This record gives sequence, structure tokens and C-alpha cells, in this order.
Amino acid sequence: MIPMWPALQMEPLAEDALLLRFGEAMELSINARVHAAAARLQERLAGIECVPAYASLLLRFDLAQWSDGDPLSSHRRLHEAVLAALQDGPETVHGTREVDIPVLYGGVAGPDLDDVAAHTGLSVAQVIARHSAARYRVAMLGFAPGFPYLLGLDPALAVPRRGDPRLSVPAGSVAIGGIQTGIYPQALPGGWQLIGRTPRVLFDLAAASPSLLRPGDGVRFRAIDPDEYQRLAAAESRR
Repeated sequence: MIPMWPALQMEPLAEDALLLRFGEAMELSINARVHAAAARLQERLAGIECVPAYASLLLRFDLAQWSDGDPLSSHRRLHEAVLAALQDGPETVHGTREVDIPVLYGGVAGPDLDDVAAHTGLSVAQVIARHSAARYRVAMLGFAPGFPYLLGLDPALAVPRRGDPRLSVPAGSVAIGGIQTGIYPQALPGGWQLIGRTPRVLFDLAAASPSLLRPGDGVRFRAIDPDEYQRLAAAESRR
């Protein structure tokens, strides 16, 4: 193990995959190390793909590039290369993008907002203020293409998932599930508490970069009114 990365563990996951574990908890500090490692490894190692999660990092690699003919050598060689690449690297990454996400809170756009307020003991205005005051990090993408799992939610806003998941949640819905917040990129089934909706398109397969958000991005929510929502939605549709 390396002193700078004391919690790092590595294990083979498949013939062409290695899993790096940085801890067990859904914590911003652990997730920051995941993204710092991903940035450094992609900068220093060729023939790999990094897929970050909350506390782990999946490395997919090119067998032809990392194997010398011995089926076990690829994992050993990559293991050693990872240790060397991270030896003098920082445990945090700086200069990440920050993406503005306008949100129409409550009403039809956020049908569970009143329930969230009742559960937390806060007013609707306080829920909106707290939710839009935080800076979030895209811990990982998952569940569906472009779905961001965001860490940084005010602990006072943590609420359980719905007991009766919806068969279809509208695209752009901003939701809370436990200690996380997220955005549904398409119309999907889901059980998170819906508090608002953004007019921004989270995933467009025809775009050069299909996913609006990338792992490690910073996210800020901004409350908007119905008129601004309509203006922004119209602008998105013209892109």
C-alpha cells in the first residue's frame, strides 16, 4: 500500500478489469479520492478506461497492451502501474467543472415537495433554500444513461424513498432519495421524492457529449419561476 492512499485496495474483477476500493461509505472525502485517482490514472496510463463509483473505481484495460502472454500477468502489471502512478499524486482533484441546473420547484414539477417539507419539519421555502444552497458533486453516473448521483445534500433534507414507486417519472425531475439528490434524464420508473424539474436536457444520444454531467463535476441548483422554465425549455428544444 502507498502512504498517501492508505485505504486503497485492489482486486481482479474480470479478465480485463481491476477494481480499486477506497473505502465503504458514501462520503464526499472518499469520493474525492476516487475522482483524483481516476484523473491521474487516465493521465499516466494508456489503454485503460476509468469508471468511478461512490467509493470504488473500475479499471477496464486492453488485454493486448497489458499482458505478456501469461493470463495472470495483466492484473499484476496493471496493479504495479497503478501503485506507481498514484505514488506522488494528490488525493483530491481541483479545477472541476461547475454546472448550473435551473429548477422549477414544487407544484406539478415537484409533487413530493410538500411531503419532504412535512417529513423534515421545514417549510417548503426552507427546503428549496437548503437544496439550492449546496454545492454538489457528481459522485457517479448510473441507473440509466446520464443519471447523476449527487453527493452534498444538506443532512436536514434526507428523506426515505417513496413506498409506492412511480411507473414513470418525467425527464428532468429533480429528486431526493435518502442522503442523495439526483436528476432523472429520461422518463423512467423511480421511487425518489420529486421536488422539482429542470428544463435542461441531461442526456442526448445525438450530441457530441451525450451526458450533460460527468463524474466529478460540481453542480449548483438554481430556483426559477414557471416563465423562465418555459423560456429555457424552448431554448433547449431548439438545440
